[in-house]
Amino acid sequence: MRTKYTIYLTKEERKYVQAVLNSNHIAPTFKKRANVLLMSDSGIGKPESQKIIAARCGVSDVTVYQTIKDFCEKGLIETLSFKKRENPAKPPIVTGEKEARLIALACGIPPEGYSRWTIRLLADKAVELDIFPRISRETIRTVLKKMSLNLT
Repeated sequence: MRTKYTIYLTKEERKYVQAVLNSNHIAPTFKKRANVLLMSDSGIGKPESQKIIAARCGVSDVTVYQTIKDFCEKGLIETLSFKKRENPAKPPIVTGEKEARLIALACGIPPEGYSRWTIRLLADKAVELDIFPRISRETIRTVLKKMSLNLT
């Protein structure tokens, strides 16, 4: 079977891959990818088949193929790093202005009949004042915790 992509690591690239493998601060997925690159390097001899490499590295053969393809098309650094997203998958619900309004509300006087704000009251009031179209109590709690605010 003829392979479409072939890897030839230079000495510097091989050192970098070894450093990745020896590092304690690298994600296990990148260590597996580094192992795939080393095992499929044609510069040190005839590499094994992708299925054998996949079995030895504990990944799927698709991962082996994609790792080799990424190395050939994008380079070593791109292959062994997280891909940056241009836009986040989901935009944040709480922005700076909305967060400030929520905190001002929490620091204000509680509604009549209550001695203090509760997270549930804050969530209801924030929706009522049209600060948010809808918001969960957990989001309110996270914002208050981030600002070190305690409702008691």
